[in-house]
Amino acid sequence: MPDPGAGIAGRVVLALVIGQVGIHASMAGLRIAAPLQTLREGYGAWSVGMLMAVFAAAPVLLALWSGRMADRYGYHRPVHIGIVLTVLGGLLAVASTYAQGRLHFCLLIVGGMFAGAGANMGMLAIQRTAGQAARNAAERVRIFSWLGVAPSLANVVGAVSAGFMIDYGGFGAAYALMLALPLLTLVSARWVPRREAAAEVTKTGQHGTAWNLLRAPGMKRLLVVNWLISACWDVHSFAVPLIGHEYGYTASTIGLISGTFTLSVTLVRLVIPMLAHRVSEIVVLRAAMVTTGVVLVLYPFAKSPWLMAGLSALLGVGLGAVQPMIMATLHQITPDQRHGEALAFRSMAINLSSTVMPLLFGAAGVAVGVAALFWVVGASVALGSHLAVRLAHKPAAD
Repeated sequence: MPDPGAGIAGRVVLALVIGQVGIHASMAGLRIAAPLQTLREGYGAWSVGMLMAVFAAAPVLLALWSGRMADRYGYHRPVHIGIVLTVLGGLLAVASTYAQGRLHFCLLIVGGMFAGAGANMGMLAIQRTAGQAARNAAERVRIFSWLGVAPSLANVVGAVSAGFMIDYGGFGAAYALMLALPLLTLVSARWVPRREAAAEVTKTGQHGTAWNLLRAPGMKRLLVVNWLISACWDVHSFAVPLIGHEYGYTASTIGLISGTFTLSVTLVRLVIPMLAHRVSEIVVLRAAMVTTGVVLVLYPFAKSPWLMAGLSALLGVGLGAVQPMIMATLHQITPDQRHGEALAFRSMAINLSSTVMPLLFGAAGVAVGVAALFWVVGASVALGSHLAVRLAHKPAAD
């Protein structure tokens, strides 16, 4: 874990990592279990796409409010609200296992919205706290590399534990386990010091001011690159349960395939702090985008769990290397007192994509098949890698 002698309090970084693991793993487990429950109830790809979309729908609506709350109140208040929302989502998922007919699907929809909103609110506060803990750009890359381990590790914990609990205890037991995970976030919050908001932070929290952040040099290109990467995550998360269900894999096998992807994301982010000073950020971004495109094109040809797991691992390496570079760049091109808003704007754009894309994936999956989804998204991200070159020189924000 982070070295306390590296210029920041190692205990605080560890607390941020644990905090995000707890709240994100709960949401990730719901996101893998709810589509499987829906498929077993006889619903099709369109319903699965709608269900996965709602996990990102609420964050779109609440992102700017959450970011401004993080700028004004710091870490604790947004994180505690996020925990409450995530737990409410889990309770609704548990209730869905006792419901009949369409009611169980409606409960999953609402529960997904609560869980998605809670996880996103906590994530924004955690990312802002991490960015402000760094003293310089190099340290910021290292911090975000450590913090980038949290969501990937959370996806491993959430997906694998939910898969095994479904196989051996049923969906109700899986949802109940997800309810306990946010307790990690609640306990670890005690290690994060409370800080008062600066006066200039509260003054910027006015309606509509976040939109002028688009004028920051490089912001639009950064958002496009981030959207392409996000689309790759979305198509992988959407298609793996469908392919696994089509091939007759058990829930634990599907969970392990998803876990392999997120485990490789975790490992590559553990390596980045040791190599970041030796490689160019732009080289990493371009190589990751091209690698991701090639893997997605090959993915539909994998006909066994082992091949799918291998390609998932390669995909995790490509996508996992991108996030720390993007987060560090985002903090360089936006004013210090508005990092929460900038993170919220990025989150809103990504979650809007994650809301729309699964619906499109569901419709396209019915019309042209899942394989075509991989090919289109893979080609798009590979061809879009040239946009990363224009981020090579990042002027400081005014």
